[in-house]
Amino acid sequence: MIKSEAILGLPGYQITGIEQGLGKVRISVRHDGPISCPHCQSQKLRLKDRRIRKPRHESLGDRQSVLELESGKWKCLECRRYFWQRFPGILPHKRATEPLRRSVFIKHWDGINRSRLARREGIGSATVERWFEDFLRREAAELKGAACPRVLGIDEHFFSRRQGYATTFCDLRGHKIFDVVLGRSEAALETYLDRLPGKDRVKVVCMDLASSYRALVKKHFPQARIVADRFHVIRLINHHFLACWREIDPTRAKNRGLLSLMRRHRHNLKPEQSAKLAVYFQQLPAIGEIYRFKQRLCYLLLKKHRTRNSCRPLVQRFLKALHQLSQAGLAQLVQLGQTLSSWSLEIAAMWRFTKNNGITEGFHTKMEVLQRQAYGFRNFNNYRLRVKIMCS
Repeated sequence: MIKSEAILGLPGYQITGIEQGLGKVRISVRHDGPISCPHCQSQKLRLKDRRIRKPRHESLGDRQSVLELESGKWKCLECRRYFWQRFPGILPHKRATEPLRRSVFIKHWDGINRSRLARREGIGSATVERWFEDFLRREAAELKGAACPRVLGIDEHFFSRRQGYATTFCDLRGHKIFDVVLGRSEAALETYLDRLPGKDRVKVVCMDLASSYRALVKKHFPQARIVADRFHVIRLINHHFLACWREIDPTRAKNRGLLSLMRRHRHNLKPEQSAKLAVYFQQLPAIGEIYRFKQRLCYLLLKKHRTRNSCRPLVQRFLKALHQLSQAGLAQLVQLGQTLSSWSLEIAAMWRFTKNNGITEGFHTKMEVLQRQAYGFRNFNNYRLRVKIMCS
């Protein structure tokens, strides 16, 4: 019994014979376990018929294997119902054992495409996809009803041309995807968030500078503190600075080497690169002054792990920078000051709460890989199912 279980990977079976031919291995097995009615659990039964079942089993090396076992049709004397005998490891109406189906699921998950896996196992490519979806639904059923994470990341990503964008809800503390919802507007997400359980548990929500998401978070997560994503804030500052530079010096702004130096933080510049920028700023002192202001603002926003008391001087410096932007007299800088002012509370929270949406962006890369492997998705529910399982 122990030897048979070690070979088959199924408990309760006894091997009675093995035959090999035409590249397949036929394994005759017998199951001597107790038989009971699946409807009333009674063991008062009467045998009515017999048949031989031949389900596919895990391959032995490169050889496909088939189990042969005798199954009986029984009548329950208690509830008067008929049923065919059921065996552990083989679901009703299935032509393959659970170890084979799970093996196909794992191999397809690991990257073997459907056609190659189908030829290797001697099944159809549609069967591979059907088994794969079946196990995904089982995994999703275990995750169903999970409560909202305490630290939530919200961001958008592109799904398809026809259906547009989707919104990702990421558990930043657990490093996994909580859910994916089609759409990014308030109207598209309103119904989902109304029925979302455990919203009061959310304490921190990290997001980019999207006004629609901010309005949804304030409405549906009243206990949560909104924290702006540091990467998006720094990128916004660089975007307006470069646009202002193009307005002042459109010719030199097209120089790709100089553009690369303008984008970098000061600590990432080599001495010769800093000297090159200094020569350029001597020619246009206004650009140099704006560049140094941008550097001071970026370094101010890059500070992390601050206490409440240490944040007070940072707030004063930030408010002073906003006032200077409003008095700059340049359209791009004034617009930047207005945007930062409207998000001042969320930006100031970055000094206390260091979580960011880098984890969410990393999962977006994995989602793009999933879409490329599947050559795109038409059904969003199938896409959502795969993302929730494979990114959790």
